[in-house]
Amino acid sequence: MTDSPMSSKIGHGLAKVLGIDLTPAVLARNPPLDIPKESTSEGGSIRSTSSDAYIEEEPTIVEWIGEFKPTAPGAVEYVMSLFPFISWIHRYNRKWLYGDLVAGITVGCVVIPQGMAYAKLANLPVEFGLYSSFVGVMIYWFFATSKDITIGPVAVMSTLVGNIVANSPDLPAQAVASGLALVAGGIVTALGLLRLGFVVEYIPLTAIAAFMTGSAISIAAGQVSNLMGMSGFNTRGPTYLVIINSLKHLPSTKIDAAMGLSALFLLYLLRWVTTGFLTKRYPRQQKTWFFLATLRTAFVILLYTMISWLVNRNRKSHPRFKILQKVPSGFQHMGVPVVNAEIFASFRAELPATVIVMLIEHIAISKSFGRINNYTINPSQEMIAIGITNIFGPFFGGYPATGSFSRTAIKSKAGVRTPFAGVVTGIVVLLAIYLLTSVFYYIPNSSLSAVIIHAVGDLITPPNTVYKFWLVSPLEVIIFFAGVIVTIFTTIENGIYVTVAVSAAVLLFRIAKAKGHFLGRVKIHSVLGDHLLGGGNDESPRQSRDSPRGASFPLETKRSPAKKSLGRSLDLTSSRNVFLPFDHKDGSNPGIEVVSPYPGVFIYRFSEGFVYSNAAHYTEYLVTHIFQTTRPTNPALMPEPGDRPWNDPGPKKGTAAVADTRPTLKAIILDFSSVNNVDITSVQNLIDVRNQLDRYASPEKVEWHFAAVNNRWTRRALAAAGFGFPTEEFKAGKKGWTPVFSVAESVEIQAEEIDEKAGFDEEAGKPLTSESTRSSDEVAPVSLGVLAAGGPKRKVLGSVKRPFFHPDIDGALQSAIRSIES
Repeated sequence: MTDSPMSSKIGHGLAKVLGIDLTPAVLARNPPLDIPKESTSEGGSIRSTSSDAYIEEEPTIVEWIGEFKPTAPGAVEYVMSLFPFISWIHRYNRKWLYGDLVAGITVGCVVIPQGMAYAKLANLPVEFGLYSSFVGVMIYWFFATSKDITIGPVAVMSTLVGNIVANSPDLPAQAVASGLALVAGGIVTALGLLRLGFVVEYIPLTAIAAFMTGSAISIAAGQVSNLMGMSGFNTRGPTYLVIINSLKHLPSTKIDAAMGLSALFLLYLLRWVTTGFLTKRYPRQQKTWFFLATLRTAFVILLYTMISWLVNRNRKSHPRFKILQKVPSGFQHMGVPVVNAEIFASFRAELPATVIVMLIEHIAISKSFGRINNYTINPSQEMIAIGITNIFGPFFGGYPATGSFSRTAIKSKAGVRTPFAGVVTGIVVLLAIYLLTSVFYYIPNSSLSAVIIHAVGDLITPPNTVYKFWLVSPLEVIIFFAGVIVTIFTTIENGIYVTVAVSAAVLLFRIAKAKGHFLGRVKIHSVLGDHLLGGGNDESPRQSRDSPRGASFPLETKRSPAKKSLGRSLDLTSSRNVFLPFDHKDGSNPGIEVVSPYPGVFIYRFSEGFVYSNAAHYTEYLVTHIFQTTRPTNPALMPEPGDRPWNDPGPKKGTAAVADTRPTLKAIILDFSSVNNVDITSVQNLIDVRNQLDRYASPEKVEWHFAAVNNRWTRRALAAAGFGFPTEEFKAGKKGWTPVFSVAESVEIQAEEIDEKAGFDEEAGKPLTSESTRSSDEVAPVSLGVLAAGGPKRKVLGSVKRPFFHPDIDGALQSAIRSIES
């Protein structure tokens, strides 16, 4: 993109007034290249306007702004993306309806007892759990990108709400819970509308697993007192204290334990019988056993409710064990939620933890089941779904809700087809709110505690999974246990903060302390079966001590016509260069000798990007290694002892001079394959190192070549710093220097002639031709001056104004060697 003459004059005028030197920018855009006019491509000069003389246009600020400029189609697409159901609701059919009915009813039977149990965790009457369950499933499907997720009360979120309510005894519990849901929902909705779903990716799996495990242990420990009918101590303190106090109060166990322990035992027994014994014994009825296992919670609650009714029907005022008692019918707590300064202050400190729990539970679960069922979710849109649900929930009496792992798993296995299954679940919950409240009167509290303990048990990370974590990353397992321990000895909120903070610290440490690798060259061949596909200088079969059972690798001398054709076009029969670290820390065979690419030439590969946080670490290691393995180009230029820096005193006085056989520094090749973006700090580090090494190599200049710079803005930044093209000073010391470019062969097939000997391309679904097997991406770094007019058509890969930017390391090395030897 070029500026108009007027804008150019204005820009130059402003630059002159402000004292801005435009020379570096002009030089970066139009470097002085002296490409010989006789260099030809397709019979024309490379300096002509032919397509072969490719000159890359630099990205501009206007272009960058244009990437974010809103457009009418983009605005329409954004609005449509807010309501994903529009894209599939018109295709709804009977088969989908059947799957949604089965899944919706199944989940509805589970969410009713769980919702009431979790409301007790939140220090709220049980009907609030039903309200939250109803609102969650009825609203979510409008905004959902996941068919499996079920939004509603969950154990961890309910525990957080319960802790906040317990710490605010002077405020109505309903007001605190609804205010928290409204504010947290608003924050999450804003994140979703801004399409900031990627922030969830900064919370690693280790933090999620630690948070879920620690929370499950904490919740289960807090429910033991209700399960056993004990009282007289705080069940919301640190988990270790709750466990100690529970053991101390065991003598005060009441008859509630009979209803709680037996219910817990029955839940696990039914699960083992259905999912374990019967599924293995009668695998053909697996679907039946699944539904029986799913409905075990509803069955146990109904069974113990009936037992409680038989025992307490004549003892309503003095039941033998604690029961729920009166549960109001209908939506008795509807209204506009109130959030004033006092209510906001009650949950202000726990608000970040609430938002984090909302996000990591929901997004992690929805992503997991999306992968299982072969579809992808939109994290930003899921944020909107969670946020809207929690904004509208308080108007119906709901409290903070998010995705439930257990109910989502049930819904997925039940064969759900669309998010509309949530409406079916909502209808089931609605019927319970209006028709079954009288039945809920006799539900034993201890049986609900058994339901909670049974549900959160699945959230604990099993030892086998932790062992696999250890095999993958031992350090992260330490973080996992740290998060669990902090949760047990303090609070769930602290556990969340510690795991996330430590994981972020480890990430930053890895980036800041990233260590690059110096690469050497290894010549390799390809092996087909027990035959070495290679020409080169190999003349006879040879025995490899590293080959299995001492197999020999003779040269392949006879090939079928198809193999001959394929070998000529893809050049499989020739050797090729690969570049490996000298220290073999990449896991390559240490028995392979990695040779120096060329005396005085260093190939350096970045491992974790190249930004301000690790730039100094990279360049310090680069310079230190170069100083250790090379010698100054002109020792006579070294200063006198009094002029040397204090930390580089030089050889001791009277020490005999020893001939230094180390090579002098000639060129540096930086592998940017792992670098996407650079910043001012990292580029300035390169400039400083370039100046430092130029002084070291004086009077010569060090060549800087860059391989695999795949980002246009990165190339622009490097060019602005004077990299990528030769300076006048460089060319003055390189008489007769000609740039070396990488070009690609491009064969245009006019008519397809089937070569029966070439065979059939199974992947493309058509016969191979004599030319179709030729690679259009074959790269041969050669001088543009040797391109012949009559051969295959070749095109330059990169910009001819950036001869020191190369597509690969091999091309960069060839260019550096030719420049050194010129």
